[in-house]
Parts: sequence; C-alpha cells; structure tokens
Amino acid sequence: MLIVMDKDATSAQIDAVAAKIEALGYVAQPMPGGERTAIGILRNPGPVDPALFLDMPGVSQAIPVSRPYKLVGREMQREDTVISLPGLELGRDRFVVMAGPCAVESETQALAIARMVQAAGAKIFRGGAFKPRTSPYSYQGLAEEGLKILAKVREETGLLVVTEAVDPCSLELVAKYSDIIQIGARNMQNFTLLRLAGQATKPVLLKRGMSATLEEWLMAAEYILSEGNPRVILCERGIRAIGEHARNLLDLATIPVVHKESHLPIIVDPSHAAGRRDLVPPLARAAVAAGCDGLIIEVHHEPEKALSDGAQSLYPNQFAGLMEELQKLRPGGWQ
Repeated sequence: MLIVMDKDATSAQIDAVAAKIEALGYVAQPMPGGERTAIGILRNPGPVDPALFLDMPGVSQAIPVSRPYKLVGREMQREDTVISLPGLELGRDRFVVMAGPCAVESETQALAIARMVQAAGAKIFRGGAFKPRTSPYSYQGLAEEGLKILAKVREETGLLVVTEAVDPCSLELVAKYSDIIQIGARNMQNFTLLRLAGQATKPVLLKRGMSATLEEWLMAAEYILSEGNPRVILCERGIRAIGEHARNLLDLATIPVVHKESHLPIIVDPSHAAGRRDLVPPLARAAVAAGCDGLIIEVHHEPEKALSDGAQSLYPNQFAGLMEELQKLRPGGWQ
C-alpha cells in the first residue's frame, strides 16, 4: 500500500504515519516527491486496511499496490529514476554508452581500448576483472589487479568504470574501485549478493538472467532497493535462444514494458545477445529505436587475440561508425 500525504502535511504528521506502519509490524518507506511525500508499506504479508490511515492528520490517500515489486514499480514512484554519476546522469532522456573489452587483460590493453572508445563518444568504460566462465579452464580475470587497472583507466582518461562482482568478497573490492557495480546474468537470483549490493553506496547495473521472466528480473531489483540502494540500472542482455543464429534472443519488448512498469532506467547489451560481431550494430540500432536509456558494448582492438568473447567484440573503427549512426538515430539526450 502507498500512503499519499497532503501537500501541506507536516514532518510530525509524516512521522506519525511511519510510526503507525512500524507499530503494525511492517516497514515504512518514505518517498519525498516534488509536491508531496508518499510512504510505502513494505513486508506486509497481505492486504492492509486503508481505514487504518485515512483518518490520520495529513493523509490524502491510501492506494493499494497490486504489483509484487513495490519499490521498483510505477505504483510507488511515478517519476523516472535518474542515476547521478560524477559528471553525467543516466535515465529520463539522458542517454549513456558504456564500452570496452569483455575482460581486462593488461594495463596496456585496457588503456588503449579506453582511449579509442572515449574518442568515439563512450562515457563509461566496461571491463571484467572477475570473469564467471562456463568452463573452469577459461580465463577468469585478473581480480584485484584488474580493478587497479580500471582505476588507472579512470585516472588517465576520466572515464567512469563499470565491472562485475561475482561473490561477496569481490563485491567489496568492486565497490572500492569502480563507479558502478555490475551483477551479471548468472547472479541475477543470487539473493545474498543482491542484498549486499543493496547495502552498497554505488549504483548497481543488474543484468537480466538467461532464462528470467520480466517479473523475476524486477523482483531481483526489488531485493537491491529493499536494502536501501535506489540506484539500479536494469540491463537487457537477451534470454536463452532456441536457434544457432545468435547466442541469445534479445527481448526488445522489455524496453517499453519496463518503462511502463518501472521507474528504473534500462540499458541494452547487444554484444552478449548477439554473440557475433556482425549482429551487434543492428541490435544496437534496434534497441535505441525501442527507447533504451543506454547501451553497453564490447570493443577490442585485437579481438582475434582476446582472452574472452573476442567473436562478439567490435573493432574500434566499427564502434566509432556505430556511434555516428546512433547519434543520427537518437539526436538528443546524449551524456
């Protein structure tokens, strides 16, 4: 349930409503707005009687919330969330491109690619320091050494950094070194990790699981918000495909549906959806046309030598050409 306060409600009246919610054994989530404050009721096992609050001073409405994802849903928050980062914003017509290699391989490699994607217009550098791989014999990343390289990239170029955390120990390190914590598709329902990400102070980029429904994905985001971190960026990266023509099936329908159901921004990863270089540009163009708030694209200057996902990484010149196309397709709102 959402308790909407009057425009002229006092702090004491707002506190009284919150105290009553807590006294009933629920959790009160105040949400100050531009004109008035609303208070969400969380962790209630069933419907809450509106009459408990409608006669309280300062209360305007008591609105039932029908969706299981309360904090991420439009019923709780009508306005789009804007993720504020040093020097830029993402969401509500603020479009951001993140780009870089699948994995950090060396300082020389990371800095070379960072300068190339920055020159083409990327604002955030992506690169994995921890790599959860299907095979235990595949490249697993440089761990903290890779994070230090990412910090060097930020220092040298001014690009912000996003990288993946795979467990509680790595999450602590990623939060220390990066600007955005990524929770990958394989960990979308790692609820312990989601709760810890919700206790972090950095924004969280949450990728959709390989077989996750839209509701499961939004409920995963709910875990993060329920722990106090409202700065979540959703990332559509495709669900498991039924054919061999692409690695995954990019679900473009989620973009407008997420915008309808949730106030959180949504970006798209065409690289992991495609699994092959030639499909990345058309999928990126389609995602922008569908209204996404940003893209995260894999780029490598020597993809034939890449230690991870070289086949889906664009060459820097291909990325630069794609960025020119995207700016024509979406002429405004670039960060």
